[in-house]
Amino acid sequence: MFKNIREDINSVFERDPAARNVMEILFCYPGLHALWFYRVSHWFWMHEFFFAGRFTSHLGRFFTGVEIHPGAKIGRKFFIDHGMGVVIGETAEIGDNVTLYHGVTLGGVTWDKVKRHPTLLDNVVIGSGAKVLGPFTVGKGAKIGSNSVVVKAVPDNATVVGIPGRTVMAEEKKDDGRADLQHGQLPDPEAKAIACLFDQIRELERKYDMLAAEHAELKNRVMVK
Repeated sequence: MFKNIREDINSVFERDPAARNVMEILFCYPGLHALWFYRVSHWFWMHEFFFAGRFTSHLGRFFTGVEIHPGAKIGRKFFIDHGMGVVIGETAEIGDNVTLYHGVTLGGVTWDKVKRHPTLLDNVVIGSGAKVLGPFTVGKGAKIGSNSVVVKAVPDNATVVGIPGRTVMAEEKKDDGRADLQHGQLPDPEAKAIACLFDQIRELERKYDMLAAEHAELKNRVMVK
């Protein structure tokens, strides 16, 4: 138990440069408190004390603004930054070293009592406000941009942005084992497409000017003759 607490605190130090000391982390990080509430509620859930599990989960939501269903499965070194508005559904599965920012939803798309929430493999980073909806897998090392809506599987080490989410980059696997938190520096496919259109327009204008000049020169020659 105490080993897990030390590991959770170290995870905050590793991924939040604003963290100054252990006391600040213990008392002022709602994402960490939500994780500890979850662990207690998950223990109740796994031992079939379902009401106790749900009630403990509800207390965690009340005190932290983070809603984690006690039936979810969460690995080691899980970190929720800021925390407010995060929702993690009953059949969600989260690997090791995963980072979620505020407003993230790991939701379902059916009322059937089946696996209906996503599975996040190790080292996934999900930006603030993103929604990951459905029983598919987000691959190892993947990044999901802020406010994206993802409704289908994400490959390993891929970057997904937009509504609906689209893979815009496939990165090489990193060897340092640390999560890449630069989710604010993801490419914008719409802006890239617009930039390409402007480039094509400028090229067409250049060719038009060349043709117009050649036509004018040819017309002058005909008139001189």
